[in-house]
Amino acid sequence: MNTPLFEKYPDGLVPAIVQHATTGQVLMLGYMNQAAWQQTQQTKLVTFYSRSRQAIWVKGESSGNFLHLDSMATDCDRDALLVQALPAGPVCHTGDDTCFGTTGQTGYYFLSVLEQLIAARKEQMPEGSYTTSLFSKGIGKIAQKVGEEAVELVIEALGNDDQLFTNEAADLVFHLLILLQAKGSSLSAIAAHLSERHTAATGNH
Repeated sequence: MNTPLFEKYPDGLVPAIVQHATTGQVLMLGYMNQAAWQQTQQTKLVTFYSRSRQAIWVKGESSGNFLHLDSMATDCDRDALLVQALPAGPVCHTGDDTCFGTTGQTGYYFLSVLEQLIAARKEQMPEGSYTTSLFSKGIGKIAQKVGEEAVELVIEALGNDDQLFTNEAADLVFHLLILLQAKGSSLSAIAAHLSERHTAATGNH
């Protein structure tokens, strides 16, 4: 990215919209000058320019809730930045997940939160955790659990108890997420593969 992007504004500050790299949720809006942009690229920690303090600041430098850079891009007019990042904790100073009063821990977004939690369990292997026990038993046991949960879901699908069906579907998704981690895969990889299939299928018509 070259200097003219920042020269479009008299103060050299470009609006930077931060988006969750996995879920796509908008997290916050900040401003970058060229120095902040360069520091973000070098450190991989999202860095802004504070208009009130007139200084460079790293998001999370006091709270520890850093934004880990995934990618950056400009809009079509090259007068705004889209920053995709993975948050290390709540993004807003109020403690909310985003600066727009929304939470990333409900609905579809919670799948990303759960996936990150499972990944942390795999890395840290805390004692007393059910997830840790599955990782300890190996891929065979994890795959077996996915199979068992799939069978139980099929059984409930043939019944009339919607709550039991939902419970079994949740169990299957949970154990599938564990299996994906055990295989070094992710929801993002699966989504990308489904997207490729869709593109190929629609391109053939």
